[in-house]
Amino acid sequence: MKHLNIEVYGKVQGVYYRLTCKAVADQLGIKGFVMNRPDGSVYMEAEGDPFALEELLEFCKEGPERAEVKSLMQEEGPLRGFKNFEVVKKIK
Repeated sequence: MKHLNIEVYGKVQGVYYRLTCKAVADQLGIKGFVMNRPDGSVYMEAEGDPFALEELLEFCKEGPERAEVKSLMQEEGPLRGFKNFEVVKKIK
C-alpha cells in the first residue's frame, strides 16, 4: 500500500475531471478523495497498490476528453486508511 498526494493544473474544472478520476479509482480499487481547489486546480489523495496508483497517474496526466492537463505534481505521504474514493467539496 502506498499513499500519494496529487495536484493537477490546467483546464481541469468543469470537464468532469473529478468524476472520471473517481470512476478510474473505483475500477483500480484505489481509495481516497478528489476535490476542486479555488485556484482552478484539482487536488487528490489516493491510496492503493503501487501498480494501481501508476495507472491512476497515467489517467490523471491526460484526464477526460475536454480536460487540458498542463502539469501534475505528486508526492508520497503517510497512509490515512480511506474506506472508499469520494468526490468532496472541502478537504477533510
